Amino acid sequence: MTNSAAARQAFSYCVQQVRRYDYANYLCLLHLPPEVRKAAFAIRAFNVETARVGDNTREIQLGVMRLFWWKDTIDGIYKKTPVEHPVAQALSSVLAEHRLSKQWFSRLIEARVTDLEATAPPVSMAEVERYAENTASVILYLTLEAAGIRSTAADHAASHIGKAAGIGLLLRGTPVHGSRRRTYIPIDIAAKHGLSQEDIYRGQNREALADAVHEVASFANAHLVHARSLASTVPKGAVTVLLPAVPAGLLLQSLEKCNFNVFDSKLNSGVCGVSPLWMQLQQRWHAFRGSY
Repeated sequence: MTNSAAARQAFSYCVQQVRRYDYANYLCLLHLPPEVRKAAFAIRAFNVETARVGDNTREIQLGVMRLFWWKDTIDGIYKKTPVEHPVAQALSSVLAEHRLSKQWFSRLIEARVTDLEATAPPVSMAEVERYAENTASVILYLTLEAAGIRSTAADHAASHIGKAAGIGLLLRGTPVHGSRRRTYIPIDIAAKHGLSQEDIYRGQNREALADAVHEVASFANAHLVHARSLASTVPKGAVTVLLPAVPAGLLLQSLEKCNFNVFDSKLNSGVCGVSPLWMQLQQRWHAFRGSY
C-alpha cells in the first residue's frame, strides 16, 4: 500500500470512529473548511480512542496501561517515529501540515488517567469543570490551532464551550456511570440536596437527583452563555470550530424538557435528545449566520 493510500485509509478510519461514537461533533466538523477538516477528524478520533478506554476494560490498570500507550504514541509521533495505528498515522500526517501543541494531547491523556484511577466522586464543581476543560476544551484548542487561529478570545470561548459540552455529557451519562458505581455529580451538591451516592448509582430519590442535576446543568449553561457573549470578539474563522456549542446547548435544552431526569430515555434518542435532522438544521443555521 502506498503512503498516500495508507493516509487515506487512516483518515477514513478517523471519520468513521467520530461518526459512530461522537455523531453530534461529526456533524459539526462537516462545516469546517476542507483544509482543516482532516485535522479535526484526526483530533476527534484521538479523543474517541482515549475516552473509550474506560468503557472497554473492567481492569483499571489495563486501562491506565492503554492510556500510557497513547502517551508513548504521541511522544513517538512528535519524534516522527511511525506507529501502526490508523489514528496515530492520521495525526502524523496532520502534524506534517499543522503546528499543534503537544501539551494539549498530554493534558487530555493525563485527565483520562486521573479520571480512570479516581476512587471517589468529585468533591466540587471545580473538579468537574477542570476535567471538562482538560478534555472537551482541549479538543477545541487543538482544532483552533489546526485552523491557524491564534486568538485569546477564541480560546476563551472554546474553554467555556468545552466545559458546557463536557458537563452536559457527563450528566447524560449518569445512568451508565451509576451502573459502574461512578458519578460526576459533586459530593457537595449531592449532600446539599440530601442525595446519597447510592441514590445516584441506583437512580433512586429521583426528585433530589433532578434537583442536583439541575444545579450542575446550571453551571454548564452559564459557561455556554458566557461563551456566546464573547461572539463579537471571536475571529470569523473560529466560528465553525466553535459550533460544538450548538449540540451542547441542545443537550441542555433536552435535559430541561425532561425535568432534569437523567434516566429519561428521551435523552438518548436521536442526537443529544433531538432528531438528527433538527441537529443538522440548527448547525447549518448557526454556520450560515456565523454564530455558535
